[in-house]
Amino acid sequence: MLENIIAKIESLDENAMAAAKARQNTLTKPAGSLGRLEELSIQLAGISGKEIPEINDKVIITMAGDHGVVEEGVSAFSQEVTPQMVMNFLYGGAAINVLAKHVGARITIVDMGVVVEMEPHPALVVKKIAQGTANMTKGPAMTQERAEEAILAGVNVVESEIKKGLDIVGTGDMGIGNTTPSAAIAAVLTGIAPAKLAGRGTGVDDEGLKRKIDAIERALEVNKPDPKDGLDILAKVGGFEIAGLVGVILGAAANRKAVMVDGFISTAAAMIAVSIAPEVRAYLISAHRSQEYGHSQMIEWLGLKPLVDLDFCLGEGTGAALGISFAEAACKILAEMATFADAGVSDKE
Repeated sequence: MLENIIAKIESLDENAMAAAKARQNTLTKPAGSLGRLEELSIQLAGISGKEIPEINDKVIITMAGDHGVVEEGVSAFSQEVTPQMVMNFLYGGAAINVLAKHVGARITIVDMGVVVEMEPHPALVVKKIAQGTANMTKGPAMTQERAEEAILAGVNVVESEIKKGLDIVGTGDMGIGNTTPSAAIAAVLTGIAPAKLAGRGTGVDDEGLKRKIDAIERALEVNKPDPKDGLDILAKVGGFEIAGLVGVILGAAANRKAVMVDGFISTAAAMIAVSIAPEVRAYLISAHRSQEYGHSQMIEWLGLKPLVDLDFCLGEGTGAALGISFAEAACKILAEMATFADAGVSDKE
């Protein structure tokens, strides 16, 4: 099934992009004067296959999972915070709830692998693979079978949202300790030492950061993930919510939908998605540059340029929510701005 999803991912529509670029050059402004908004509108045209793309249905998928590596003292918070924050999302009290409402996006909250059984809630999508991953310093975080199962669960979630109506999806995460596997993924794919990628996550002190770097180094030594095999990397040093986000990204691209990538954890998922299916890169938009230490190197590896830098390091999909507002603005400029001919304005010097 995963191979079928990958096979559906096509190149961007060059004709739609050319038409969007041509229209941009007729709008009442100096060519290129709206910079990234112009580039974004052209990319969105290519993704959607429409000369003038529209963003009406906006969805943020926030996936939650726990990590066995927290046993190594890599986080400033305990795992009980993961289910507590999931419930906060469900009852509308988190930053992502506020920002999603601000940009007119709906939120889908998914339990991919929270360590406890969550209290039932009508808005909670349960795709739990297991109650957290294994401790990656002692062996693989999960089997390859479970990694693929989690990816396909993510595909299922995004395709369910597409059936309801989805023009763009933002990726979000929740999981105490998840910056550790994300940094491990980045270390494998970039070849950069963990000490130059791992940051303080939820705010660990100097000793906590040392433990985190040591845990990543041990996990890489024990597991020896193959940098040319995204599924192998994901299984050995990833997380269930990261795997679910890989599925969201692949499923969105297979259905010609744009993906607004949030911060450190979402970018790790995007790196795995690109390593599995390189064609997916063209469907990605980097919402922001995170405060997290290695995020810049991860974005650079993807060949993306973040829309903004707001010193965020929260996750949840908060940066993606704001990024979606820029994507919507880009589409509206292309669709609603007058051309020189419409406005009777000279386009000559």
